[in-house]
Amino acid sequence: FCGECLQPCLQVPSPLCPLCRMPFDPKKVEKASSVEKQLSSYKAPCRGCNKKVTLAKMRSHVSSCAKVQEQMANCPKFVPVVPTSQPIPSNIPNRSTFVCPYCGARNLDQQELVKHCMENHRNDPNKVVCPVCSAMPWGDPSYKSANFLQHLLHRHKFSYDTFVDYSIDEEAALQAALALSLSEN
Repeated sequence: FCGECLQPCLQVPSPLCPLCRMPFDPKKVEKASSVEKQLSSYKAPCRGCNKKVTLAKMRSHVSSCAKVQEQMANCPKFVPVVPTSQPIPSNIPNRSTFVCPYCGARNLDQQELVKHCMENHRNDPNKVVCPVCSAMPWGDPSYKSANFLQHLLHRHKFSYDTFVDYSIDEEAALQAALALSLSEN
């Protein structure tokens, strides 16, 4: 894991591995020197200017490359195809913003909820209900996480809206996933 991905795991009282979820000792975390060596020796062309850059420095280069910035500025922006005059249905649960289960702070998106809880409730031992999970069709609004911060860091790294079609049930979702899998192979 890179340091940026591993760091949130180290900031809780009893760290769990982000891959296998087993407890680990942060003092025994070792740098993967062979991976660092490979990243420092392999070069690839920048997608903007085609300059060959080591993989270790690619992210930094791309963030400051004028050609990449120009490409990003020319990307088409999302615009709805047709405006609608229909009201948003009120019976659809809010899955965009959440309330902090510790202090009740409101209107936090998923990333803001993680940041807020890490900054304000890192050492809070209370078991709480995950507001993200309880907003999902499969969520249990009474289940309290034993370690809410670890749960947030490991289970909510992406938005479900990207991957889930809430309008179909679990069986239909399984069938759609199987059909897609078969069509790709």
